[in-house]
Amino acid sequence: MKDRKAVARFGSRSAVRLTDLALLVRAPAALSVPGDVIAGAAAAGRPLGVRTLGVIGSSVCLYWAGMALNDYADATVDAVERPGRPVPSGRVPRRTALAVAGGLTAAGISLAAAAGGRRSVGVALPLAGLVWAYDLKLKSTAAAGVAMAGARILDVLAGAVVPGAGAASVGVALRRAAVPAALVGVHTGTLMALSRHEVAGAPARVPAVTLAVSAATAVATAVPVPRVAAESAAVCRRASAAPSWPLAPGGGAANRHSLTLLEGVAGTLLSEKLRTTSSAKLRAALTAAGVLAYLGTYGTAQARAVREPSGENVQRAVGAGILGLMPLQAALTARGGAPAVAAALGVVHPLARRLARRISPT
Repeated sequence: MKDRKAVARFGSRSAVRLTDLALLVRAPAALSVPGDVIAGAAAAGRPLGVRTLGVIGSSVCLYWAGMALNDYADATVDAVERPGRPVPSGRVPRRTALAVAGGLTAAGISLAAAAGGRRSVGVALPLAGLVWAYDLKLKSTAAAGVAMAGARILDVLAGAVVPGAGAASVGVALRRAAVPAALVGVHTGTLMALSRHEVAGAPARVPAVTLAVSAATAVATAVPVPRVAAESAAVCRRASAAPSWPLAPGGGAANRHSLTLLEGVAGTLLSEKLRTTSSAKLRAALTAAGVLAYLGTYGTAQARAVREPSGENVQRAVGAGILGLMPLQAALTARGGAPAVAAALGVVHPLARRLARRISPT
């Protein structure tokens, strides 16, 4: 029976199936990218608009570029360790993997320029540079973990610096996004530590340490943002500073008017306080849900690797960590003050896990 699956042509003689290209770039794993940008935008107080979506597209392209470049650079090693991958199996020529990486990099930088101008290009260029440096040179060095964590940190900051009406200055945006960026970077560091042992297995102390770091990351994520936690206090201060009208000595209509005004002000402040308290509780609940989901997926996989640190279990932990980043991003987004978007990220996570059963994220 003829293969009727779609193909993409590169040159006059080569034809590559789109399914193999999806395997090359680990397509479902890119679902872990938008949450980086969204968490940064939420921390900086940026709404999810067209510009932010454009930056998300840019980051996805650069992520896929890194995956294709990884297989180009690792063709010889994969021929021994992962012969079923598209490049060593011959289903995707090595030069095609390089061309895909180059094209996606150009697309990513172009999207950043279109969406965010100089601000976004100023993040996309070093991000692309880190991706290429990691795959072609740094992967086998002590700087590998730092480079990959740096790429994820830049991903978060890309969302924070998106320009727009009412957007914070670059300096303020970067300060607000510093904590979520650092937490995503720390999580990535644990993935890098584990990924070095995907084939041969790891000493039990490696997943034990990464599990402890992941638990600390979860705890830090659950800590409320000071500027968000201060909202209730600000409402109370406004209530205490509300103007009071002196009652007229003789009573009558003047006093009734003053009391009516006071009741109106008190009602408005009370309503605002209730709304703020309700919003804070929702943010806290979604943050906690994201943290628990993060520990329930990535934490559980690491615990399994602690008990039996085989290559298979370590690889599963890495895969769980790639997708487990999504509930962490949802928690950080809720923490930053965007609970509705955080809930949407939480819904996408189960979908990504189902897709990962068909196309491995590692």
